[in-house]
Parts: sequence; structure tokens; C-alpha cells
Amino acid sequence: MRIGILGGTGPAGSALGARLASVGFTVVLGSRSKYRALEVVDSMKAKWPDLNLALEAGDNRAASSCEVVVLATPWDGAATTAQEHIDLLRGKVVISMANALVRVGHEFQPLLPPRGSVAAHVQAAVPECKVVAAFHHLPAKELGHLGEPIDSDVLICSDDVDAIKLVMDITAHIPGCRPLDAGELSNATAIEAFTAVLLQLNVRYKTRVAPKLTGIKNDPRA
Repeated sequence: MRIGILGGTGPAGSALGARLASVGFTVVLGSRSKYRALEVVDSMKAKWPDLNLALEAGDNRAASSCEVVVLATPWDGAATTAQEHIDLLRGKVVISMANALVRVGHEFQPLLPPRGSVAAHVQAAVPECKVVAAFHHLPAKELGHLGEPIDSDVLICSDDVDAIKLVMDITAHIPGCRPLDAGELSNATAIEAFTAVLLQLNVRYKTRVAPKLTGIKNDPRA
């Protein structure tokens, strides 16, 4: 499977791209500048020469041509970026991973974008796509530690059941990650906002926390 990442040269996008490439996916890191994407891909391949990462560089249109596309742009540009490439994204699964947050003094506070969440705002902007909210709580630094598992649940929601199953399968390839079906896209409001709590815990306890939910004993992919 080819996975494209729009805004793939930022910390979150590049780390997710490297992680997905390390577990067998072909990943196209997209950027407004193909040359910037080339720099990032070259640096990651040089960092892990033994992994033979299936990473490719391209502009955002090249990333949009993949089977599954991840929006890793800043939250306030996610819907606009998706709209700009709707001719290539139409009918595809589009993963929204952005969180609308602001830091006020020493506290992180969630913002409410139009429609209540970044993911819902993207879905309204590109109604022909199957938007899935996922990967909000995975820290970029840990994603970039290839070869080390990430001990985290990944909450995934969408209005399209088949799209949820696809993203759960992709997530299950990442060692240590447990995908959980979190229901319809309306739940993205709470999922995105909860990131502010996790960041505040990181600051207070000088660590990087990840969510783990108890009481779910069945295989979430079943």
C-alpha cells in the first residue's frame, strides 16, 4: 500500500512517515516544495541506512495520488490543503491527525474549529472523501525512534466503517500501538481536545505520556 503524507516534512508527518515505512508501507512524503521533501527523505535514509526505508519524496500532489492520504499540515491549513487537491483525493481515505491547540501561559487549551473538530472541518471541506481522525496522541519524538515500540492506544473515528477498519489495520502494524474503534467522526472533538491534557501532563511531569485504556480485552481488529 502507498500512503501519502501532506505536510510530510514537519516533525509529526516525517516521523509518522518513517515509522510506517519501517513496517512495510511505501510512503510518499509530500511538501509544498519537492526539494524540501527530498532533503528530509535523504536525511532519514542516511539516519537509518540498514532499514531500507521505502520513502519517496514529492510535492503535495504526488502524496495525494497515493491510495491513503494523511493530513499532517498545521491544523488551520488542513481543510484548505485537502480542498486544493480534491481532484486527486476524491473517494479516498484521508486521515486527519491535527489538533487545534493554543498555549496560554503555562497551560495548553483546545480550540474549537468550525464543525467542532479539525477532522469534521476537513470532512465538510471535502465531502467526497472518507475522513478518519487518528494518530492525535502519538508523540513525534517516539514515532521517530524506529525499532522501538510505542506503548499507546490509538483512538480512531470516522463516519465510514470500512475506512475505520482500514486505518485500524495500518495502525496495528506499528509495534506497541493498539487501534481502537472510537465511533463516528463527531467524537473527534473530544479526541483532539484531550491532547491538551496530555501535553499538560508532559510539562508537569517532564515526560511524554500516551493513552492506555483498560477493560478492553478483545482484539480490536476482529
